[in-house]
Amino acid sequence: MKKKYGVLLSALFSALLMLGACAEKKTDEVDTEGKIHIVTTIAQIAEPLSIIGGEHVAIESLMGPGVDPHLYKATQGDIKKLEDSDMVLYSGLNLEGNLIQAFEKIGQKKPVLAISEAIPKEKLLHDENGAIDPHVWFDIELWKISLESATEELKKFAPDHADEFEANKEKYFIELNDLLDESKGKIAEIPQEKRVLVTAHDAFGYFGRAYDLDVVGLQGLSTEDEIGISDIDDTIAILLDYKIPAVFVESSINQNSIKAVVEGAGKKGLDVKLGGEIYSDAMGDAGTPEGTYIGMYRHNITTIHKALLGEGN
Repeated sequence: MKKKYGVLLSALFSALLMLGACAEKKTDEVDTEGKIHIVTTIAQIAEPLSIIGGEHVAIESLMGPGVDPHLYKATQGDIKKLEDSDMVLYSGLNLEGNLIQAFEKIGQKKPVLAISEAIPKEKLLHDENGAIDPHVWFDIELWKISLESATEELKKFAPDHADEFEANKEKYFIELNDLLDESKGKIAEIPQEKRVLVTAHDAFGYFGRAYDLDVVGLQGLSTEDEIGISDIDDTIAILLDYKIPAVFVESSINQNSIKAVVEGAGKKGLDVKLGGEIYSDAMGDAGTPEGTYIGMYRHNITTIHKALLGEGN
């Protein structure tokens, strides 16, 4: 009797595990029935395109919150998502360098577009070695060019809905223009001598150019670059020269290097605060304001504004 009871319990437990697995699978699946199935790399593309595409698109992003696109490598699951999609949209400019071969292969069968490569070359920034800065979404005007490119690809794929896509894009761009005006107003309140943005890696060059801030990144454009003692010492020297009140950690980057800068400045008599966490290569969790492009951008502006004015968190 005990043996039979044990067998029944074991079977019941196995069935529950199978049901749990099925439920988990359903949660992860994207409903693509009757819709254009789009796979993107970063959420900075996926979320705006879900607004522009509206009810006609089903979009999923390979890279979620806290994921570093510079280091990201495709999993077998990613390859399947790419193969099952109708269209693939990625930022380009070598942001997703480890995925280029996969994109080239998939691109032989379906539309695969690097949306930021529509930006005129003269508007792009480069580092001292000539590498292109891929973090173009921090300049709203440039990101509009990228999203325009993605919208045109959508219209080409589904011409029957082209007018709707265009109307949605224009409505969304009005919101982006309002965000730009709001952001300029906030940054203008920071005294010019305090407009120095210190972060873990050099992701804010376009942001600095757009709002007239000096930007200091301990790493280079890619998080694959090494951080040396001299990088930390040079950054501390800048903080001391300008009496900068705060530095910032990034949601997708290890905080140790920035904390070393804070400690080093403290030993030299300057009380530098961690100004808060800002988003660089990834956005926030889905379902939160920071999980949207506009909400992420506004969070960064508000955090930088408060910290550089010395108002704390």
